Amino acid sequence: MSPRSILAGCGGYLPERVVSNEELAKTVDTSDAWIQERTGIKQRYFAAKHETAAFMGTEAARIALANAGATADDVDAIILATSTPDQAFPATALRVQAALGVTKGFGFDLSAACAGFIYGLSVADGMIRCGQARGVLVIGSEVYSRILNWQDRGTCVLFGDGAGAVFLRAARSTDDDRRGVLSTHIHAQGTLGDILYVDGAVGQPDKPGHLVMHGREVFRHAVTRLAEAVEEALAANGLTHADIDWLVPHQANKRIIDAMGKKLHLPPERVVVTVDRHANTSAASVPLAMAEAWGDGRIQQGDLVLLEALGGGLTWGSALVRL
Repeated sequence: MSPRSILAGCGGYLPERVVSNEELAKTVDTSDAWIQERTGIKQRYFAAKHETAAFMGTEAARIALANAGATADDVDAIILATSTPDQAFPATALRVQAALGVTKGFGFDLSAACAGFIYGLSVADGMIRCGQARGVLVIGSEVYSRILNWQDRGTCVLFGDGAGAVFLRAARSTDDDRRGVLSTHIHAQGTLGDILYVDGAVGQPDKPGHLVMHGREVFRHAVTRLAEAVEEALAANGLTHADIDWLVPHQANKRIIDAMGKKLHLPPERVVVTVDRHANTSAASVPLAMAEAWGDGRIQQGDLVLLEALGGGLTWGSALVRL
């Protein structure tokens, strides 16, 4: 019997600087009312110069390890999901490895935009199930403020910076045999890559490197694809909507979150929402939301938690976890 992956600890980090809608409206043609009506966002956090993807990822990982009662010696692998790495190479995950003092195993970055954390969770779970690792840090860390086009009010108001992390470990004999990652489900459709992308990379020096999004198209696909991924996860485990204790969705837009909650027949108090304060932190949004709800005691051991996200690519996925 293959080992199960237990989600043993969770942590998050947000930059020191809080940026309100009113502050953005001083330099961008927008208003607090316009932003809140369309997105539900009231504020976001922007990173200072020293708050890189590696720095924030390290801080979130430290909290996740402490929360799990684990140390650097328990880490066999680090998977860091990001679209805003500090460098082309080495991987941001390896900068985190060095900062944490992890001396064994391996690490790498994973690029799947806003679905990156779900992808990373799926890879980590597979590694533990096949015996390749016994302790894996999965981190989402993003500095989107550095790739935004400040002339495009339709996108620059939507994003923020931050990092979230979880520590997965192989189940021990003392663990409740119901606990763990029940299943993960990841998908992609490359033909939709041009509705949400970054125009540039290291290999394209003549491009501005700004985020580009066709919002209506993204919204339309998001609700459909996420609903499919959720039903897929429930069917794979013989569960129904009534079995879900918590929905922890990607924090892109309050309207999308509300639509998903209604589809699952979940009351609002069972849906974790941080988009109003964090905005969209891409691959960091799900673990940041998870860390907040875990930290304040809402999510507790034994709860069945559904995670889902969709991002550029298009990429999307879901995961069911019994804590």
